[in-house]
Amino acid sequence: MRYQKFLAPLVFGLGVVTAGVATAQTLTIGVRGGPESMDPHFSALGSHAEAAKHIFDTLVWSGDDLQIEPGLAVSWTSVDEDTWEFKLREGVKFHDGSDFDAEDVKFSIERIPVVTGPTTTAIYVRRVESVDIIDPYTLHINTDGQAATLPNDFIRLFIVSSDAAADYSTLETSAEGFNSGVATIGTGPYKYTSWEPKGDLVLDRNSDYWRGEGAWETVIRREIPNDSSRLAALKAGQVDLINYVSSVDYLALERDANIDAVKGDSVYIMNLQLDQREDTPLVRAIDGSDLAENPFRDLRVRQAVDHAIDRQTMVDIVLEGLGRPANQMMPAGFFGSSENIPMPEYSPTKARELLADAGYPDGFEVDLYCTADRLPGDGAICQGLGQMLTQVGIKTNVNAISKTVYFPAQARLEYSMFLNGWGTLTGEASYTLGGLAHSNDPEVNLGAYNRIEYENDDVDMLLQTGATMMDEAERRATYEEAMEKVMADKAYISVVQLQTVWGAKAGMFEFNPRLDEDTLAFFIRPAP
Repeated sequence: MRYQKFLAPLVFGLGVVTAGVATAQTLTIGVRGGPESMDPHFSALGSHAEAAKHIFDTLVWSGDDLQIEPGLAVSWTSVDEDTWEFKLREGVKFHDGSDFDAEDVKFSIERIPVVTGPTTTAIYVRRVESVDIIDPYTLHINTDGQAATLPNDFIRLFIVSSDAAADYSTLETSAEGFNSGVATIGTGPYKYTSWEPKGDLVLDRNSDYWRGEGAWETVIRREIPNDSSRLAALKAGQVDLINYVSSVDYLALERDANIDAVKGDSVYIMNLQLDQREDTPLVRAIDGSDLAENPFRDLRVRQAVDHAIDRQTMVDIVLEGLGRPANQMMPAGFFGSSENIPMPEYSPTKARELLADAGYPDGFEVDLYCTADRLPGDGAICQGLGQMLTQVGIKTNVNAISKTVYFPAQARLEYSMFLNGWGTLTGEASYTLGGLAHSNDPEVNLGAYNRIEYENDDVDMLLQTGATMMDEAERRATYEEAMEKVMADKAYISVVQLQTVWGAKAGMFEFNPRLDEDTLAFFIRPAP
């Protein structure tokens, strides 16, 4: 995988170690968002997976820079056109002392489509048709044709205990088993102790972890959605480390000798999404009357929206420099991103001309929805977009809401315009374009996150063809062409690539920021 960084990650631990955290053996992390349940297969949201990674291992691991590495699988090989062989790590124990083996992998793969919630995790096993157990530590994964990126998909394949979860593997029973801890039996670095929704997740060290023993005897992940409250908790010593320091607070922390602030690149891109259905619910004329048709189905209107966005100002002013303008749905250099896509021109004049040409000289009104508690700056970016669009005649009512309300409504297709962060967690385009830009087609298991009913037959063909290409150069060129077509259609308008900031007690920790923004206790160490 290739990618480009725009700021090198730093490491905590620049000051003097004091007594306290390093000897207390308890690490308390203040996080902006926590899990939606304790079932790792319920949600694909980053905050959910981040919490799950403390308890459960994935079959394939994703490193700091999203490079794939052995996890519970030690190796993988394509043995024929539609079969991958995975060799499993031997000697791994679940938290209850039972052995991990191939039965648990097969069980986990087959369980995901049954128990997943509205933010579906089925995209990680969408290419799997069946699983054959060759021996306790060898599996053959049979796919629906050539599946070159299957190992990449498995970076979010959490392995649960087939014994512990056996009675808790339906939508009706999974929450009971996992939220109580009865089925929350993983092989990961920490064991489940307790969880309060929207509160604390308490974990105890797994002394038999196959990677080695973690530094902390107890880990508490405390959910504090409000950015100011989370920072206040850090300054008051109520937590040791926090994620998602706001851009405004980051500038202030640079002058605070008691806090280390560390920034790292993020894989997340904020994309504005425009509903392509004939009838869309939240668009109207300026006087409140109904419009004859959905204006977002007109390319000129979508181009007007694109020209109305001042991406550089969004980065410089709204995000205080913590980001970069984005022209496509993946960071530059990722497999399938294209160097041929230009940065959109900011031109309010062109935007107004395009609206007039499309039959909207007086503009129209729309409700814009986004999260206010998921990714850094999400609500502020939304507010900025509202102002920019309103200035060209698209009166925009901004609704920055909790992710617990936003995502179910998005899944029910309740929005006409919405802003969504998306991270290409597998490092390649089939994950992003296959989920968002292919028409939603369960028969080919593509388009599961296409919630604007965007459809381009050429894009569909390219994505289906690319998914079967084992030749890396051909697959890359195919995905690049698909990306160019998607961005030219302007139904998805990429706005900014984010950057993330963590804060911690000065000089207390060593911690390497991850591109996927995960804050994982196992990889946080006391400063030497």
